Amino acid sequence: MHWIYLIIAGMFEISWAVGLKFSHGFSRIIPSILTVVCMILSFYFLAQALKNLPLGTAYAIWTGIGTIGTVICGIILFKEPATALRLFCIALIVSGITGLKLLTQ
Repeated sequence: MHWIYLIIAGMFEISWAVGLKFSHGFSRIIPSILTVVCMILSFYFLAQALKNLPLGTAYAIWTGIGTIGTVICGIILFKEPATALRLFCIALIVSGITGLKLLTQ
């Protein structure tokens, strides 16, 4: 269950990172409220995952999920460039996350 909590925390991290863009520096009320709610939920589920996972592993995977998801959302929603080098770097992050998952019992 702790891995599921970590994945949920990562999904909420993506949500709040994207929400920051839509909130325009917290100047739009509804996106700002949703962003803060996602932040709270992200930290809550990360805290639940940390009850059973090593700190370094959980934090690295949480930020990795957030990074990968945010980059993908940036490409899709905000037309950010999807260069070969960016995609290669995402692949490196995925391989690191996979390695950490395989090495954690």
